[in-house]
This record gives sequence, structure tokens and C-alpha cells, in this order.
Amino acid sequence: MAEISQSQMVAAKGRLLIVDDDPRLRGAMGQVIRGEGYSVEEAGTGEDALELLKRASFDLMTVDMMMPGIGGVEVIRHARTIHPDLAIIVLTGNPTIESAIASVKADVTDYLLKPYTGDDLLLAISKAIQERMRERHRQHLLAMVGEAIEHLRQPELEHASVPLASIAPPTPSENSLRVGALTLDREKRMAIVHSTPPRTVELTEGEAAILTTLMKTPNQVFAYSQLADAALGYKDMDKWTVESIVRSSVFRLRQKIEASSDDPQFIRTVRGRGYFFSPT
Repeated sequence: MAEISQSQMVAAKGRLLIVDDDPRLRGAMGQVIRGEGYSVEEAGTGEDALELLKRASFDLMTVDMMMPGIGGVEVIRHARTIHPDLAIIVLTGNPTIESAIASVKADVTDYLLKPYTGDDLLLAISKAIQERMRERHRQHLLAMVGEAIEHLRQPELEHASVPLASIAPPTPSENSLRVGALTLDREKRMAIVHSTPPRTVELTEGEAAILTTLMKTPNQVFAYSQLADAALGYKDMDKWTVESIVRSSVFRLRQKIEASSDDPQFIRTVRGRGYFFSPT
């Protein structure tokens, strides 16, 4: 059996970001957490935290609510935009109604009051990481179910394999939508990502319908039920089925058009609400 390196063990445990303006507390937390095999980055200000979140992916963030400059509430709000599935643990010695409401709205995983013990912190982190893994597994299952349903809706010809090299870029027409760095040919169900070099991808009927709906009104948030109705024509279906179909379509869309499906630039998630198209 191959030996597992320390870096592989750390990667398996998770990557954490500690956000606290107290360097002694931040250092002590980092030492305790690293001792359990996690990879840890530290930020002493909200501004530094947001820069780190933009540059790298994290599994969990602990954040102090009372900091100079950008406070914990704003850090959480922006963090949710950058990494919608980030697990967040709030740490505070001065709980307020504002911080409590912000925590609930952001769907934080835990809320610890100072002073807390190292064991309290490690238990909260372990629970948060496990919950995040369960949620990711659930999303994967939803995507699989939705893909199977979408597959049953498509004619056999639609599933024929088409070599990527044979797909011609869509030409501008009345059936084309151009928003930011993405063009969609609705008639041919093809999209071109204006990157370097440009990428052309073929879409299924359901994927093209959802992308059309999102691109027609950039920055407008669509709930799962709205997308299922407006884009796919599903009405009076149970919430679980609607959610699985839409999530799977968005999952596949991101795999095709995003440079990184873990850090989407076009189709953005608003946690607990739905999706919107960002004309970046």
C-alpha cells in the first residue's frame, strides 16, 4: 500500500480560513487546528479575508464578528457570494441582534460565544466539515437524478456523441444572445465562451432553456421553481423533483461553460434562493 504523505492527509481533512483581528487568539486557534491535520490560512482583517477567498478555495471559515474595517457581517455576506457552499463558524464575544440575524440569513454552520475551549472549536469544525461533505454528496445525487430525468426527455439523436472539433462557433443572429463573455445560439443550442482561446460547447434542450432564461435578465435571481416553469415547462411538480432537475442542469452547464465549476463566474448561486447570470 502506498504511503500517504502529510500534505495528502491535510488536504483530506480540509482547508480552513481563520478571520480574527486578535493576532494572539488567531495564532492560538491556528496552532490547535493545524494540530488536528487541517490546512490553515489566517487573516487579520475582513479585507485580507476577502482577498484570500477570491484567490483560493476553502472548506470552512471561522470569523470574528467584531473587527475594525470590514466587520464579520460583511465578510460573511461577501464570502457567500464568492463561495456559496463555504461552511462558516461565527465566533463572537459580544453577540448582537444584527450578528445573530446575519448569521441566520447566511445559513452559518455554528455560532460560538467567547470564551470557548479548543475542544469546543474542534468539535464545531469537525461537525461543519462533515455537514458540508453530506451536502455535497446530496447535491451530487440530485445532479445524477436530474440528469437521468433530462436524459429520458431527450430524443436518442440528441445524445449522439459530437466531436468538439466539429462544432462550429455560433454566428450572430436574431436567435443569439450575447451577455458579457458568453454568446448563446438558441436555435443551434450552442454557446461560445469568449475566453483565450474561445471555447464552443453544445447544450441539451434543457440546458439551453435554462441558460436563455438566465441570460435574458442578467443579475435577476431565479428560484428553482421559476426556472423549472419558465425554462423547462414543468408545472405542479413536487419540490424535490423540481430541485433535482434544475440543479442537475445547472451543474452540467457549469461543467461546460465555466473555467472552474467550483468557482463559477457566469451562473452564480444565491444560497437558499436560486441562481442568477452574472455578466462578467
